[in-house]
Amino acid sequence: MIEKKYKIPISVLVIIHTKNMEILLLHRQDKPNFWQSVTGSIEEGESPADAAKRELLEETGIDHQKFSLIDWNFSQQYEIFTHWRYRYPPTVTHNTEHVFSVEVPEKIKIKIEPREHKEFKWASVSEAIKTVFSDTNADALKKLYEIKQIGDKINL
Repeated sequence: MIEKKYKIPISVLVIIHTKNMEILLLHRQDKPNFWQSVTGSIEEGESPADAAKRELLEETGIDHQKFSLIDWNFSQQYEIFTHWRYRYPPTVTHNTEHVFSVEVPEKIKIKIEPREHKEFKWASVSEAIKTVFSDTNADALKKLYEIKQIGDKINL
């Protein structure tokens, strides 16, 4: 009998944005109206930073070595939707999401993973906040906007 492999309830969120605060959004393949930043669960033995680098490359084709991946040293916890809990061990109800960002100089060419996403778009911060499905994604976008408004570099 094959043992079921569960997801680890730790994930990453990577916000990709231009210097002018245009936000890259990805449209999920399996869910209509589900737009998001780069996200994904960590794999066994992987750090959140390594997961962010892997997910960034897998979902967009962006190499973290070309652009700086910034670790916000910030995480958010959210309740996993009941209909997605089968992916996790039976007693798990919450996920911890570590937040990262990448600033690119302009809207760059993106190579989406077609099994996960059907399209991408660049959006203003306000449009992105209204468009993303996840509250934690919207909250991170608001935080990024506030930081950029006061002229600080991300140093969380």
